[in-house]
Order: sequence, then structure tokens, then C-alpha cells
Amino acid sequence: MSEKRIVELETKQAYQEDLIQDLNKIIFEQQKRLEKLEEACKYLLEQTKELAEITSSDGSATVDEKPPHY
Repeated sequence: MSEKRIVELETKQAYQEDLIQDLNKIIFEQQKRLEKLEEACKYLLEQTKELAEITSSDGSATVDEKPPHY
């Protein structure tokens, strides 16, 4: 192989390595955000269940009950 061809291949490899590192960083950040969103969803689900239990235990309208204007 010629010297020029080797330099071109090494340059391409360097760019690919940089791109892979950048993509890994992006994936890592997305995973952290996904975990935070999952935690938030779990929290909201727990709060919804607690509110449903409180509402049904004190004798007021249940979650599935239609409002009076229906």
C-alpha cells in the first residue's frame, strides 16, 4: 500500500473512534435520563394508587365513578 493510502485509512479510523466515543457518551446520558423518567413514573403511579385508596376509603367518589354532569 502506498503511504497516502495508509494515512487515509488511519485518518478514517481516528474519525470513527471519535464518533464511537461521542455515541457512547450520548447513550450513557440517555440511559441516565431514562432511569430518572422510570423513577418519576413509579413515583406517580404510587401517588395515584395512594390517592385512589384514600378516595375510596373515605366514602367519597371512586376513581371509576362518572362525574355528576353525566
